[in-house]
Amino acid sequence: MINKEFFLALDQMEKEMKLDKELLMSSLEAGLATAFKKETGENRSIAVKLNPEKATIKFYAYQKVVEGEPQEENEISLEEARDIKPDAKIGDLIGEDVTPKSLSRIAAQTAKQVIMQRINEAKREQAQNEMADKEGELMQAIVRRIDAGSVYVEIIGSQIEGVLGTTDQVQGEKLKVNDKIKVYVKKVKSDLRGSRVIVSRSSPGYVRKLFEIEVPEIRSNLVKIKNIVREAGYRTKMAVYSEDPNLDAIGSCIGAKGARVNAIVAELNGEKVDIIQYSNDPSEYIARALSPAKVLMVQLNEAEKYAKVVVPDDKLSLAIGKNGQNARLAAKLTGYRIDVKPYSEVMAELEASDGEDGQAETARQLKESGESHQ
Repeated sequence: MINKEFFLALDQMEKEMKLDKELLMSSLEAGLATAFKKETGENRSIAVKLNPEKATIKFYAYQKVVEGEPQEENEISLEEARDIKPDAKIGDLIGEDVTPKSLSRIAAQTAKQVIMQRINEAKREQAQNEMADKEGELMQAIVRRIDAGSVYVEIIGSQIEGVLGTTDQVQGEKLKVNDKIKVYVKKVKSDLRGSRVIVSRSSPGYVRKLFEIEVPEIRSNLVKIKNIVREAGYRTKMAVYSEDPNLDAIGSCIGAKGARVNAIVAELNGEKVDIIQYSNDPSEYIARALSPAKVLMVQLNEAEKYAKVVVPDDKLSLAIGKNGQNARLAAKLTGYRIDVKPYSEVMAELEASDGEDGQAETARQLKESGESHQ
């Protein structure tokens, strides 16, 4: 079969669909083989070979060489095989050129259906592979449907469906069908139902990527994010640092007159964002993590990763935060269990234990910190 127009159409399909030519060729070969078997009733294994250079399509029927009497039509005895190929041996495949002069309209239609199915599968697989490379990235998406609390979105430019589960949604955010939103690609999962893209708007990674987009110093790795924690819709805490002593890591993230951080807060619909300077000193790091509250003293138990933090009485609620949120995020950020205590309570405890080793000195230091705060 010689058909230059067929191969010209194949080239055009490759360019328009942006598919790998090898994928197209294998899809076409499988489709044509299926159509041939349906048309002819052939029970032998059929392989189709496309040769774009010569513009030829060849059909081959294969039989497996077996010992003794063949039990199936796609088998051939060793004796018969050696009549065709003298050096044939058990297990070989013996092929016969069965290229037809033409395929009927029904066979051609069958081939077209199989080909399109395989091309669509190839396109989906290609899109899924591309999406796997997008893990950890922000993508534009359109809300297509909402079902049982889950939001299903179409990733723009891929025609891949992303799933925004209830835990990956921002509490209080109301999404509607056809809303255009940004999503963070958490994971591409494959199961019996195919591939699923798990996306999020509540992940700390969502905020991290916003900062990477907005802050060139983070993008270029001049400013590094040590850790980031989040309670979506309410507050994010992010610890940053720079190995360049002349570079202001926090200032880079905030931007001139707060332009950079304000753009991110707007994207987060007003969610509070605390940017703190990371420190190798755990006490200093914990004190900064409790921002915006002022800390008077941090007592550490390194072995148990526990910290007792003393704050002015009038800053206790600020340090703990609404429903314990500020202290909870600070604990996640630093990796320490944090117990926040008011100045008056700790001083009373220290005065009651007057005379015990180290307590008097602790009381003196704490008293000085408290007086300087006042």
